[in-house]
Amino acid sequence: MPDKHLSTQFDSELNGVSSRVMELGGLVEAQIHQAIYALSQFSMEVANQVSENEARVNSMEVEIDRELSSIIARRQPTARDLRLLIAISKTTANLERVGDEAEKIARMVKSIIRSGSARSLPTSDLRVAADLASGLLRKALDAFARLDTTAAVSILKEDDLIDKEFDGFVRKLITYMMEDPRTISASLDLLFLAKAIERIGDHSKNIAEFIIYIVKGADVRHTSMEHIESAVQ
Repeated sequence: MPDKHLSTQFDSELNGVSSRVMELGGLVEAQIHQAIYALSQFSMEVANQVSENEARVNSMEVEIDRELSSIIARRQPTARDLRLLIAISKTTANLERVGDEAEKIARMVKSIIRSGSARSLPTSDLRVAADLASGLLRKALDAFARLDTTAAVSILKEDDLIDKEFDGFVRKLITYMMEDPRTISASLDLLFLAKAIERIGDHSKNIAEFIIYIVKGADVRHTSMEHIESAVQ
């Protein structure tokens, strides 16, 4: 009976910290949506809101890590439970970095607005990539909540689309800069912005890899898609 009681408490703690991760994910998602809106509307006010939310994201990361450290010290989990706690910690770190990228997007938007060159550059193409990255993060969080390895594999494949959008956008920016050197400064801002969007996709991919690690105990980082698909079967 005491063992069952302890197990129930442990499950409750795991569920609690997992819920906190999802809460953090929701906050970071909101940051991304604000950043994309700031880009689409060239809104200085909304860009400032993204930056203001960054402190809350950082605080939540610290709080979750503190909870994880406490659980590990008190419960001394083994096997899958330990993998889950490790993956939660790494997922939290990746979500905080997504928040950093959203703040970076907001910062670049403000710089572009100040430059006065915003509407002469291909920002609509960038918004397509931003929507893809935001959607990928949402899928990663959903898959994490369900520990769905099939969805995780799908996310890993979909990240390639964001990489292709980034490569195409870079080529377009180079053309703009060659045709009109006056756009170089604003184009470089957009280039950094595009890289931030690509990094959001990379962090979503990392979360998908952690899901596979939790469920299958396989570290699939830096491996081929064939190896990943074999690991989840």
